[in-house]
Amino acid sequence: MFPKKTLLSSAAIVAVTLLMSSCSAGGGSEGGSPAQSPESPVSVNIEPAGGTGVNPTTPIVVKVSNGKLTDVTVTNAVKGTTVSGQLSADGLSWTSTEPLGYGSTYKVVAQAVGGNGKPIEQHSQLSTLSPRLQASPDLVPAPAAVASTGVGVGQPIVFSFSEPVKNRAEVEKRLSVESTPRQEGSWYWMDDQHVHYRPKVYWQPGTVLKVTAKVYGADFGNGVYGATDRTETYKVHDSWIARADGNTEQMQIFHNGRSVKSMPISMGKDSTPTHAGPHVVSDKQESTVMDSCTYGLCPPAPGAYRTTEKWAVRISNDGEFVHENPASVGAQGSANVSHGCINLNAANAEWFFHTMGLGDVVEVTNSGGPQLPVWDVYGDWSKSWQDWRSGSAIK
Repeated sequence: MFPKKTLLSSAAIVAVTLLMSSCSAGGGSEGGSPAQSPESPVSVNIEPAGGTGVNPTTPIVVKVSNGKLTDVTVTNAVKGTTVSGQLSADGLSWTSTEPLGYGSTYKVVAQAVGGNGKPIEQHSQLSTLSPRLQASPDLVPAPAAVASTGVGVGQPIVFSFSEPVKNRAEVEKRLSVESTPRQEGSWYWMDDQHVHYRPKVYWQPGTVLKVTAKVYGADFGNGVYGATDRTETYKVHDSWIARADGNTEQMQIFHNGRSVKSMPISMGKDSTPTHAGPHVVSDKQESTVMDSCTYGLCPPAPGAYRTTEKWAVRISNDGEFVHENPASVGAQGSANVSHGCINLNAANAEWFFHTMGLGDVVEVTNSGGPQLPVWDVYGDWSKSWQDWRSGSAIK
């Protein structure tokens, strides 16, 4: 018979062995980490974690460990409005689903319950940045103006920002043109407020263009931030291309690649030649006053003029139109006598006015004039594709 003290020591050894077995058997998860205990405290994490100057597009994310979220409320401290959000199916996270406002303070209240059934509540507060100025992404042409007619195959897409853009690459990354069918295209910055998009070659007739600017929250530089996002859709109508030749003094009109009309013309005389290269229709007026004073030639200077012309189709901002001119009918088809416009007789001018629309193309050759500058409204097609792509801020 063993001594009593020895028996007690053996029992203690057995008890310790059983305890160790029960802790190791089934007590850990895959990888050897211990399972969460119902008695472990709930932990709630809220990001961004307070502070000021938060970008309003930064989502608020609430996560919980050793428990589940039961409710999250994000409230504008001044307006009292709440921010929409989505709770994950497993109850472990909540993410805001709408942007915040500029210069605003938000209060976050997160409620959760632990494995032991005990509820907790976590609070946080954050403030968003306040821009010095906000820049609006205006579109040219205005989508409403061409909703029923569509645009021509030469129409560039233009964003005109209400404030200068210093961080061009940052803003350009947030701009997109999705074409259906797909066509290669690129952006070109004309200046700090205007960026144009055109394809490598003219748009295909019937193309649908989805244009997007996700610039809300974008840092334009110098304290300027994007005012709002914008998405618009354009449709490209049939192909209408006019080809004006200074050698033949004729202009041929092509519809979807087929010649449908030819008309005698008179282009700019030697002292005021019409710009060469592709022009794009940017405006139409049944009648308009043409005044040489608009480019510095005012009476009593020789050659100064001020006349009202009919069926005026603008093809550049340099005062170039396709329009009726009764005074040059005798020269149309034989000599260039205009101040830079393409002159037509009454019947041809009216037909051209009603046929050609915004974004349609007038290609000028053998005019004796310089190439239309890229910055002259829609001089976009004067650049080779390689040169055009070099105008992008993203290298």
